[in-house]
Amino acid sequence: MEAFSDAVIAIAVTILALEMRPPEHDEGQLLPALLDQWPVYCGYLTSYAYIAVIWLNHHQAFTRIRTVDRGLHVANLTLLLTTAALAFPTAVVSEALQEGLSGADVRAAVALYALVAAAMCSSWLWIYAHLARHPDLLTDRAEPHYVRHGQLRSLTGVVGYGLGGVLGWAVHPAVALAVFVTLPLFYFVTSEGFRGTPWRGRHRAAE
Repeated sequence: MEAFSDAVIAIAVTILALEMRPPEHDEGQLLPALLDQWPVYCGYLTSYAYIAVIWLNHHQAFTRIRTVDRGLHVANLTLLLTTAALAFPTAVVSEALQEGLSGADVRAAVALYALVAAAMCSSWLWIYAHLARHPDLLTDRAEPHYVRHGQLRSLTGVVGYGLGGVLGWAVHPAVALAVFVTLPLFYFVTSEGFRGTPWRGRHRAAE
């Protein structure tokens, strides 16, 4: 299942890159036209980083999973569905930002991105909830706090992206954009668990 997941994630990253196209421009105006596309570049980098962190966390998760049942397959497929869907709101936000950092279109765009990102975090929450109900799917090396911490991290994303989307709509889109940059960093830093609770397998490897 991990090989299939890796392939889907790789395709999702490729789809992001396809959104970057040469801009239309008058003769001699290529550089300004390229610079005007800054939201496209920022959107690509942000979503690429997010998908890269998803892959990293997915890899960390499946090093702790011994076997997979139907329920976990379905939860994982839902995660891949939301991951692949991320290219669409990324393109919507990038296009809306080219018209300015405020306005109804940008507010709607960041709300859409937040909705998809929150759905992705909900998929992770589903995975960890399933593992909590079926601990026999985990390896013997999986630390006792792993599932609980995974649930907390996923819930942080659901709440964070949800709140970011609401504030981006009601207050200013810049608030949502700050959330979109911050949360992937949070997931990268905590990809092996919260500080002070390292994976037991790391200690065994060092012995």
